[in-house]
Amino acid sequence: MVRLSRAETQERNRAKVLAAARDEFARRGFREAKVDVIAERAELTRGAVYSNFPGKRALYFAVLADLAEHAPRPATPPPDPSASDVLAAFARAWVARLPLATDSDSDDARLARDLLPEILADDHTRRPFAQLMRVNAILLGLALERRRPGRRLVRVAEAALTTLHGASQLAAAAPGFGEPFHVVTACAALLDLGLSDDWPAAPPITSQARPADEPWSPPPATDLLTGETVRLGDGVATILGLHRASAFEEAVRTGADVTVVLVTSDPGELAPLTRLAVADLRGCLDQAISPPTRPRLRIICDATGELAAAAGVTAVSDATETAVRVDGGRIVVRAEGFGACHAAATG
Repeated sequence: MVRLSRAETQERNRAKVLAAARDEFARRGFREAKVDVIAERAELTRGAVYSNFPGKRALYFAVLADLAEHAPRPATPPPDPSASDVLAAFARAWVARLPLATDSDSDDARLARDLLPEILADDHTRRPFAQLMRVNAILLGLALERRRPGRRLVRVAEAALTTLHGASQLAAAAPGFGEPFHVVTACAALLDLGLSDDWPAAPPITSQARPADEPWSPPPATDLLTGETVRLGDGVATILGLHRASAFEEAVRTGADVTVVLVTSDPGELAPLTRLAVADLRGCLDQAISPPTRPRLRIICDATGELAAAAGVTAVSDATETAVRVDGGRIVVRAEGFGACHAAATG
């Protein structure tokens, strides 16, 4: 018998817990699911479950994040889509995964039914989720801008995501209500509404950039937008807590090559929520526009804080806001606080 290392054993147990939890949440819903039953299904102790996940809600978010990251994405985006085509394809991919009236009591429908109520349960999850939705709007807006340059389209993306999230909630609460393809048409039409969307030349509060000459040896990390392992090189790295996650747009608007490093004081619960939010967007974006035609941008969920430490941020919180600029494999500029992303990109 091959003896597994401690890390391999932990990874195997984690996978067993996720599989057992998925079955339990799908069968009984989040509220009625029991950790003891999950442990029994996984052939582990209750303590082993909690050694991998700090609580039932953290486990629930991790199950949904894992499913979203591994969901099949069979559609191939057209080679040269217009902005309207991108938005329509994104909306079609979104509504295609909504439960039909006949699916209202299926395992998949039960599995996701408690997600929004759990996010809304307290400010600990609600506030980061609000920022993650802003992150998604920026990502979708930037993709649209590549097909219709010269205009910021984040407000259009916000309106589209509002429409689609509303459709998701109605599909759960009133299965069969509405015509999904009317939702697609409505989203595509948002581009022609002329929504006001100005971007300031500089943030109102700007940190001062400081010259630096420090080593830059970041560990490999997973880019949430591609699922691929990357090793960061030159460019701007923004280390942002989940209460400031959307601030990376300050660096993007300067034209810099940006890596967004998201950190949190509660990686057990909020890291899987981060992965879930970005994976949900990525699953639809992959069917709307091919990766080579998207903006150069990477998003990393730094649950361990190792990448942040490589940037000199040794203590992270949900309010963290630090940015560094890397040139020639060394950190040459550093900024902290409000406006740090803009300062590091331009200083």
